[in-house]
Amino acid sequence: MDPHHLRTFVTVARLASFSEAARALGYTQSAVSQHIAALEHDLGLPLLARRPVVPTPAGERLLEHAGALLLRIDAARADLGRFAAAPIRTLTLAASPLAPHPRVLAALAGLPTTLGVTLRTLPRDEVPAAVATGAADLGLVDGPAAASDPLRLPDAGPLTAVRVAEEPFAVVLPAGHPLAGRPGLRLADLVDARWLDAPDAGVPLDRLRSANGGPVGQGFRAALRHEGTDSRVLGALAAAGHGLTLLPVSLAAEVTGAVAVPLVSPRLVHRVELLHTGAEPEGPPAELARRLAD
Repeated sequence: MDPHHLRTFVTVARLASFSEAARALGYTQSAVSQHIAALEHDLGLPLLARRPVVPTPAGERLLEHAGALLLRIDAARADLGRFAAAPIRTLTLAASPLAPHPRVLAALAGLPTTLGVTLRTLPRDEVPAAVATGAADLGLVDGPAAASDPLRLPDAGPLTAVRVAEEPFAVVLPAGHPLAGRPGLRLADLVDARWLDAPDAGVPLDRLRSANGGPVGQGFRAALRHEGTDSRVLGALAAAGHGLTLLPVSLAAEVTGAVAVPLVSPRLVHRVELLHTGAEPEGPPAELARRLAD
């Protein structure tokens, strides 16, 4: 299976157009058609219906594999490219929205001033891919986990994950909420509450359902969806009464006009992990990794 043909197939399926895919990939439309025909011949199956351009059942199944296959190819190319790379004089750190813990910020502040540092905020699931493909030198990813348990990360190639920090969660409520005076709250008591759905700025609601042990889609209904990565906006929405949210205690305590009540059950922690390729990073990434490990 030629990876160039596979990438062309994914692009055609995504754009639902041979001509748009040709424009996006910089190919002629004839070349795109040849790639698809060659891939279909290789697999012995029709992958795309032509009018309209939609994946066949076999094409839909191939799309389920294609993203991971292409990612691993890109990761392998980036990994081998590091053998010939020049010494790193800049540092690109990809981080999920809630990953820059105070320890992380302190470690960044201690790096040499001559080093150019870029902090790039990405959705959680994109951080491992950015590190694996060389788009970032290091990654910081966060999420809920049982105490001392590693995060569940998407497969993006051979990556090393190191714990950076763990802290408890708190439920963020408006100051006048009936539960604001409680010393602690259980997720089981909040199943029927109105929640903020903010998968990139807070804890995704499906993770709350899973942590509570309930079926997918049951409970924790969304009152408002926030499509962004700014946890401050999420906190302000909770303070204004648009729904509850779960934040690490260090962030929850900073929300103006809200009350942060500790989550006591289940015993979840907000965990931050550092991601890098290989056994040990080198150069400036190694210095940051050392600071975070210390």
